[in-house]
Amino acid sequence: MIVDTRKLKEIAEIEFNDIVEDVILTDINELRIILIDGSFIDVWFSLKLKGRYSYHWERKFIDGSIYRHDNAPHKMWKTIKTFPKHFHDGDEDKVKESYISEKPEEGIRNFLGFVKEKLKK
Repeated sequence: MIVDTRKLKEIAEIEFNDIVEDVILTDINELRIILIDGSFIDVWFSLKLKGRYSYHWERKFIDGSIYRHDNAPHKMWKTIKTFPKHFHDGDEDKVKESYISEKPEEGIRNFLGFVKEKLKK
């Protein structure tokens, strides 16, 4: 399924302009969001696997952390209540439930809202 990444870019640039420096459409169904602290978010929607996605906030060079909502069905996370959806909360191995919307426009708002709160701290 093709996702309207231009619409997602617009949401990021307009609704979250206080934390977003730039948004780059990197490929079909992919975008990179550059944040005011120099970190970035990669958003990806699979072209082959229906409904598969990842919202990945890369902060390793700032404080060693990553935050990612994805729904890859990793067997090691099958005990998570929302499996296959799960959330890497600061670390690849610190995983908990993910309640991010599966609708791309809502999902990006959910994730950028989370990022905005983290950046305020």
